[in-house]
Amino acid sequence: MPDLPADIPGYGPLRPLHATGKQRARRSKLLPDLDAAIAACDLRDGATISFHHHLRNGDGVLNMVMAALAQRGLRDLHVAASSIFPVHAPLVDHIRNGTVSRISTAFVSGPVGEAISRGLLPNPVTLQTHGGRARALDLRELPIDVAFVAALAADDMGNLSGSTGPTACGTLGYPTVDVGVARHTVAVTDTLMPYPVPAIDIPQTQVDHVVQVAHTGDPAGIASGTTRPASDAVSLSIADAAARVIAASGLLVEGFSFQTGAGGASLATAAAVGREMAARGVTGSFCSGGITGFHVQMLNAGLFRALLDVQCFDLEAVRSYRDDPRHQSMSAAAYAGPHVGGAVVDRVDAVVLGAAEVDLGFNVNVTTRAGGIIIGGSGGHADTAAGARLAIVTTRLTAAGFAKLVPQVGTLTTPGATIDVVVTEAGLAVNPARPDLARRLHDAGLRVRAIADLVAEAAQAATRPTPPRAEGRIVAVCEYRDGGVTDVVRAIPSET
Repeated sequence: MPDLPADIPGYGPLRPLHATGKQRARRSKLLPDLDAAIAACDLRDGATISFHHHLRNGDGVLNMVMAALAQRGLRDLHVAASSIFPVHAPLVDHIRNGTVSRISTAFVSGPVGEAISRGLLPNPVTLQTHGGRARALDLRELPIDVAFVAALAADDMGNLSGSTGPTACGTLGYPTVDVGVARHTVAVTDTLMPYPVPAIDIPQTQVDHVVQVAHTGDPAGIASGTTRPASDAVSLSIADAAARVIAASGLLVEGFSFQTGAGGASLATAAAVGREMAARGVTGSFCSGGITGFHVQMLNAGLFRALLDVQCFDLEAVRSYRDDPRHQSMSAAAYAGPHVGGAVVDRVDAVVLGAAEVDLGFNVNVTTRAGGIIIGGSGGHADTAAGARLAIVTTRLTAAGFAKLVPQVGTLTTPGATIDVVVTEAGLAVNPARPDLARRLHDAGLRVRAIADLVAEAAQAATRPTPPRAEGRIVAVCEYRDGGVTDVVRAIPSET
């Protein structure tokens, strides 16, 4: 060994070398089963565990992990899932037996939503936006003890891919945030591949343990919702009017950026916008959000230069992400985080959104149905409405006999200050804060009406009265993207 000084001016004290031969580096992170992974993470009562929802209603990992946790006798767990679907119905029993006492999520539907609405969960569920969840994770307001990642393909060192393997789901935009902050990360995969796995979405540096299981889920459940444009006359009339709003807004120029939901009316609007873009010779910069095969078709038709994808909504989108470099992944924070100094939602020109209810103040409810049962949550709704230059809500006047335009929404999900236009089959209303837009739309020959008139017309068309808000204990707290509370949801009577 060389004779070195103890201290070098301008460098400081020297740390002695303690080389004893080759480092005994860990050459595999593979564990035999979930029970071994839970033990390795030292999970205890009261811990917070996170899951992502890229397999949507085909996900099998959350249920599998929760069964293993219950088998170990763990209690009072906090489930921080990016979204919860009907497939996650076994959570109801875990709530009932005390394994789960808290839930945080951006969306919840099916039996879990109904159970929460009836007061089964002992603590109020926290309903976040996708961007708000990413913010809470990054700022450590929502500390995660273990992130369980459904890894559709992995190697034994923890490199993870969403686009490889028989259950490929495409992008992994949601767990990308979780693994960056979690105390431990466990990858759960049904496809273990030789090192290194191709098309790495999450690198081995962010994964502690890998567990191979028989099945992570059913990729057919990814397309759990409408992913084709609507074809009925009413929806097409609403879609055409929404497209005309975008065209008249002045935003439909070279470099136009766009986001729609996966619903039939939203995709019909996208189709109409695409026709207008083609007629004008306009090439858009990007489509963003959850991506469907329909968005892929717009990309391949040359209408947009890129897709920015936080989550694939169907298998055509999964294949596109795997094969086309123009189809790019983004994390939930990059997509919608209000804390990142400029998210993708802040670059969107126009977004088309749906609604369960809209009220006189342009406030939107996508959280509860008439009667108060939880049917969803913001997801990216409030994030995109806040960021986009033009936020359009499309809705029919009524559904299932209930008015969808009401004096006051049953639950406030997205503040009316961020909504610019509401489009219905009976005409459209423009937020009074946008007189410039109202003039443009009126001059374009669109049927601009007062929101109060549409609310009155919806009330006349309804065949069932809107139930009053429930008055039971608070079962859910609705957070805005910055963590502020927009509303609460109260328990409905058990006999409702």
